[in-house]
Amino acid sequence: MTAVPVLRVGIDLVRVREIADSVATFGERYLARLYTTAERAYAESDAVRMPERLAARFAAKEATIKALGLVEHEGAWRDIEVLRMPSGRCELRLHGTARAAADALGAGSFAVSLSHEAEYATAVVVATVQHVPLA
Repeated sequence: MTAVPVLRVGIDLVRVREIADSVATFGERYLARLYTTAERAYAESDAVRMPERLAARFAAKEATIKALGLVEHEGAWRDIEVLRMPSGRCELRLHGTARAAADALGAGSFAVSLSHEAEYATAVVVATVQHVPLA
């Protein structure tokens, strides 16, 4: 059978306050567990917008987990990295467990869209995967 490309979609919505509270409560331990150096540098470059930037990246990580079907995603938050390009557009970079899951699905490309406003941050991830139909 010929592989047919299909789309896998993940979406997530996060309350910015929950991320801000986690940072306030757990500080460096929380940040180091969830975010890469590049993600933190971008978020921390604007102290006022830091909570919503972190929340949007958290939502993108959750949306990626859903798109990849990673039900049991233990401890690999930093394996999903959201990078802001000079154009302002965001891209996903996968490492470790997330990269292995994407490779197993035959994920050829990803698109990510982030948004944050006041109380909420959201993200949508679309992955193009090679799906072999059941015979």
